[in-house]
Amino acid sequence: MAAPFKNRIDAGRKVAERLGAYAHQRDVLVLGLPRGGVPVAFEVAEVLDAPLDVFLVRKLGVPGHEELAMGAIASGGIRVLNEDLVEELRISEREIEAVAKPERDELSRRERLYRGTRAAPDVRGKTVILVDDGLATGSTMRAAAEAIRLQQPARIVAAVPVAAPSVCARMRDVVDEVVCVVTPEPFYAVGAWYQDFRPTSDQEVRDLLERAEKHHPVPSPITVAGSGDGAGSASKSIADAVRPLTGARTDYDAVLDLVGDARFVLIGEASHGTHEFYRARAEITKRLIDEKGFTAVTAEADWPDAYRVNRFVRGAGSDSGADEALADFKRFPQWMWRNTVVVDFVEWLRARNEALPAWEHKVGFYGLDLYSLHASIDAVVTYLDRVDPEAARRARLRYGCKSSYSKN
Repeated sequence: MAAPFKNRIDAGRKVAERLGAYAHQRDVLVLGLPRGGVPVAFEVAEVLDAPLDVFLVRKLGVPGHEELAMGAIASGGIRVLNEDLVEELRISEREIEAVAKPERDELSRRERLYRGTRAAPDVRGKTVILVDDGLATGSTMRAAAEAIRLQQPARIVAAVPVAAPSVCARMRDVVDEVVCVVTPEPFYAVGAWYQDFRPTSDQEVRDLLERAEKHHPVPSPITVAGSGDGAGSASKSIADAVRPLTGARTDYDAVLDLVGDARFVLIGEASHGTHEFYRARAEITKRLIDEKGFTAVTAEADWPDAYRVNRFVRGAGSDSGADEALADFKRFPQWMWRNTVVVDFVEWLRARNEALPAWEHKVGFYGLDLYSLHASIDAVVTYLDRVDPEAARRARLRYGCKSSYSKN
């Protein structure tokens, strides 16, 4: 039996025939999964009269069994994990990070290669059509869909020329609509259903994106309203100064350039808020440590609570993990300091310190605040009782002035 698709161009046109309802709709965005999915997506975008971009996904393989996916990372700094598998195999955050780092580097390389300085598209409220050249296991498409879902699109459509029947059916769990032109049984492999399935090069991806951009520019996340004085000019000033975050490692290069040789860097109160704020703060802090040699992270947090974290990241104390080390952060809502981003950062810092040679200085984690008045007093006096009883006596005497703030 002849293969149903001549090549990816032919396959893309046949996929587009199944997507006619989305033609000429202003809120539709076609995203191709590089590399092989981009020629297919290009044809879909052309027929639908829609903008085209890429969505990058890198699989995270189980250590020692890399063919088994435990999750994926995607454009925009998104990470998706199969929590059940990670828990079942007892894969630590340190092991996950060891797998994720080279994949993040490769994802960033491809982001720069394909997109250059152009910002990633804003998918919020849009109908996103994810396109690949076929589904064998569906793991990459599934990871892409889960990552896109976090960015709050109105609708996600997964569209491919060919897929294994069971994989096509299961994809309905993570997207709103699935289009699989053919679902042969037995399936064999994606390439078996193409007459020409030669590899797609990085240059071909770039060329197709440039051609698509000329006909249908991808809407920028930043829009400027009005003109002249007032709100319009203010918006333009902001747009001129702002730097889009694409999820690439280079996002914060300009920040690192501004730091120069400074010995102290203040990341302001505005970093409190959503997951995106916390993630940006963590990534900037990691780069300050790795590239600028900073050796202390100081947080607006009660110092006894933070010092427990400090002991953990420096390999001391009895805590078995970051979540346990952060357990004393109870005065603040959990989302402020015990959120998943901070837990991941603390695990990263512990792993980094452990990898240092014995003679190198380990990075510490410290608190600046004395809001926990009694806990702070207890910590000081308990320490002095152990190392200098006379100093402990003097400390109790000095703390007497705070007796009106006693626990009773």
